[in-house]
Amino acid sequence: MFAIYKRELKAYFISPIGYLFVGNFLAVSGLLFSICTLQRQESSSVADYFQYLIYAFAILLPLLTMKSLSEERRTKSEQLLMTSPVSVTGIIVGKYLAALSVFGAVLLANSLNFVLLEKFGNANGTLILSNLICLFFIGALFLAVGIFFSSLTEDTLVSAITSMDVIFVMLAVNFLSDISISWVKKIVDFISVLARYEPFTYGILDVTSIIYYVSLAAVFLFFAVRVYERRRWA
Repeated sequence: MFAIYKRELKAYFISPIGYLFVGNFLAVSGLLFSICTLQRQESSSVADYFQYLIYAFAILLPLLTMKSLSEERRTKSEQLLMTSPVSVTGIIVGKYLAALSVFGAVLLANSLNFVLLEKFGNANGTLILSNLICLFFIGALFLAVGIFFSSLTEDTLVSAITSMDVIFVMLAVNFLSDISISWVKKIVDFISVLARYEPFTYGILDVTSIIYYVSLAAVFLFFAVRVYERRRWA
């Protein structure tokens, strides 16, 4: 699995994908940060910045995973993976961890924005840290979604667009929470990615929400493993 991880991590920066992701992520994040905090001055809102960034994840993160498995299938190199001594689970997890490492590193580098916020105002360190932790796990979930859809097709564009669509649906579920029917609202609050993010906007580290994100990510990775296992023995 570690060999797959190193190979995939290196591949991100041999092709333009890694640079495209890093550049777009930092540009979009910097723009949102400027609009939501620096330009608003007294009325600045870190919570708004993080929430807009989650929506940006829906477009940016599929760029990171769209070639993870679909490119292997398109170039027929997946046959080498299938016959390698690495298990299917090791292949999927190795590729996933490579994408997660790139995302985590960029998110960490992006956190330097808050040095500016501290310089020009009073930043709430606890609030910022809790939001960053939650964003990492939400990103981990979205990457797992991308890995799964990348396993279904050899077309990288289809993989990216389908992942974006599903992630947007996962985010849009939150709008159903305004429905007055109590049992519907309870279901929405339980499954909604954004509803589970809400405690973090108050600086509360909600462990149950983290478990939810990790569990859902594991489900999508499990589905990706099953897709590849069926293909291996087909």
